[in-house]
Amino acid sequence: MQIYSLIAIYFVIWWLVIFMILPFGIRTQAEEGDVTLGTTPSAPSRPMLLRKAIITSIVSAIILFAFWYAYVVKGWTPEVLSRMF
Repeated sequence: MQIYSLIAIYFVIWWLVIFMILPFGIRTQAEEGDVTLGTTPSAPSRPMLLRKAIITSIVSAIILFAFWYAYVVKGWTPEVLSRMF
């Protein structure tokens, strides 16, 4: 498997995982009781984006490694998987 393919797959996995992780641990400004003037009360008070980006990168790397292992080491190609199921 070429490095360009792995980078492209990692990029897609990363974006899927970030959208799954974003809602975790969010407290709205209304829940905190500190609504900033000009913002909606449902806006997050502390989104913790750097922490979530780091977690996303780690989870995406693990998923990519599992994909690479299944494809390269185990030989699970789409043709093989279609015959399994």
